[in-house]
Amino acid sequence: MSKNKLLLVIIAVALSAAAIAACSQSDQTPVATPESSYPTKELSEDARECVTCHATETHGIVEDWSRSAHAKVGVSCLDCHKVDANSPMAVKRAVRGHEDLTVTISVLVSPQRCGECHQKELAEFDASGHYRAALQVEDKASMQTLIHHHEGRDYDDISGVSEETGCAQCHGIRVQVDENGEPDPHTWPAAGIGNIYPDGSVGNCTVCHTRHRFDIAEARHPESCGTCHLGPDHPDIEIYENSKHGQIYAAEGEAWSWNNPPNEWEPGDYRAPTCATCHMSGIGNLQVTHNISQRLHWNLWAKRSAPRNSDDPMSALTGHAEEGRAEMEQVCTQCHSAPHTEGFFASGDDAVRLYNEAYYDPAKKMLDDLQAAGLLKDNPWEDEFQKLYYHLWHHEGRRARQGALMGGPDWAHWHGFFILQQDLYRMQDIYDYRMEHHEIEQP
Repeated sequence: MSKNKLLLVIIAVALSAAAIAACSQSDQTPVATPESSYPTKELSEDARECVTCHATETHGIVEDWSRSAHAKVGVSCLDCHKVDANSPMAVKRAVRGHEDLTVTISVLVSPQRCGECHQKELAEFDASGHYRAALQVEDKASMQTLIHHHEGRDYDDISGVSEETGCAQCHGIRVQVDENGEPDPHTWPAAGIGNIYPDGSVGNCTVCHTRHRFDIAEARHPESCGTCHLGPDHPDIEIYENSKHGQIYAAEGEAWSWNNPPNEWEPGDYRAPTCATCHMSGIGNLQVTHNISQRLHWNLWAKRSAPRNSDDPMSALTGHAEEGRAEMEQVCTQCHSAPHTEGFFASGDDAVRLYNEAYYDPAKKMLDDLQAAGLLKDNPWEDEFQKLYYHLWHHEGRRARQGALMGGPDWAHWHGFFILQQDLYRMQDIYDYRMEHHEIEQP
């Protein structure tokens, strides 16, 4: 090897050793951003202490907070996490690293705390279908049986794992705390929209406005909703992506204006709507709403769709059909002509009627007949007819209806009505056999 090549090898080895040493040193000693770089001037001494410590311990939290609207107006960690000593969520022993803290804190921040400043938003949420998300799972015996018996196999103390890792992360769960006020790991962290907190409040603002930046732009992107509104039973994000609205967003959404204040985000800032535009945003004469049921006509997820007609957020029909359709048409006509909008909804309504009358009603009649004749298995998940019935309304039927009314043609047809007709033919064969032979066929 020449002297020049040997020298290059020695230099390369030395640089690599220096880089490894630097990385090792970085791993051992995190470099904290100085407190002076954060907007702490208006904060109390205790609040500044939070920022100083967490800038090292949980650096990402402080970075997010420092870029938030909260930081700009002097809302600190303690404004959200400080609680009365008698609060059901109060931590009742010294938390690691907080032994010298002079205030009582809670790990949990419930919507009741958010509502102290955001009263209108909380009231609208409490009137919406999101409110019942966890409550309905908790109260539905068939759902609890599915979770703990069929999925959890009645397995010791972990039969609820499918709920903890699945259902609760979208629907929410009743958050429990131990005798020290610290969250039970079987119920927290739960990212669901309908969390039920020890203080009695329901909801989870951070599903859409994630901690600790709480960014309005993030909530306006369709991906914010797509965490939960996806999959075989309600593929709303996939339907959106299949629609022309979603295609335009995918092509040019990065260039749109996302940070305008509420009621000042209008066509021109974007060229196609997102989920938030249609269901929540101030547009035209409409005001921003956190009641996601307000602009809806139909219930598109029920076994059989019906127009909405209830003020009860626990009702599957919460909302008011005619008022909801009128508001949604106002959204559409900000970009489309009235005939275009009317024609779209006329086709969508016909799709709902076709599902209701030509698919669900015959399927339900066959189910009732078999039930009356004692020709259904006790375990619905072992019964081919009952499984087909479930998929007909819960999967294919939802896809057909939601695809039709959200502009997703592939989901309305190939994932919807095309499979619905196959379900119904197979159900008819099973029904005919059982009613003729008066027995449940063997698997």
